[in-house]
Amino acid sequence: MFKNTQSRYGLVAIFLHWLMAVMVIGLFGLGLYMVELTYYDSWYKGSMDLHKSVGITLAALLIFRFAWRALGTQPDPVAGSSKLVNKIAHSAHLVIYVLLIGIVISGYLISTADGRSIDVFTLFSIPAIEFSVENQADIAGKVHYWAACSLIGLVILHALGALKHHFIDKDKTLIRMIKP
Repeated sequence: MFKNTQSRYGLVAIFLHWLMAVMVIGLFGLGLYMVELTYYDSWYKGSMDLHKSVGITLAALLIFRFAWRALGTQPDPVAGSSKLVNKIAHSAHLVIYVLLIGIVISGYLISTADGRSIDVFTLFSIPAIEFSVENQADIAGKVHYWAACSLIGLVILHALGALKHHFIDKDKTLIRMIKP
C-alpha cells in the first residue's frame, strides 16, 4: 500500500514523514553544534558541508512531499475527533510547512551570500543567485535560527499531540502514521 486512502496513510507518506522528522531533528542538533565551532576546529568545514547537503536533500524531499500530497488522496480525520482539534492540527501542519520553506530558503541565502555555490555531497552543486543584499548572511541567519527554533517547538507539540491521541484518546491518529 504505497498510496494514501481515505482512512490511512500509505507507505510513501509515512516514509517521508519519518525521514523528514529525523532529518529536521538531526539538522537542528547539527546546526546548534556547528555554531559553537571555531574556524580552527577540525570539523568546522565538514559539519557545514554536511548540514548544507542534508538541508538541500530535505528541500528536495519537501518538494516531492508537496507533489505527493497534491496528487494523492488525504485521509479523512479520525472518526470522533473534534472539528476544533482537526482545525488546529491542520493549521499547525501548515505552519510547519511554512517554517520548513523559510528555513530552506534562508539556509540557501546564508550559504550563497558570498556568491559561491553549494556542493551537495560532492555530487553536484546548487548555484548561487546573481544578486544579494547587504548583510544577507546575517539577516538570513537570524531568520534561519528563529524559524528552526520555532519549528522544533512545533514538532515537540506535534509529537505530544500524537502521544495524547494514542494514550489518552486511544484513537488511531498515531497508528495511521506508523502502519500503512
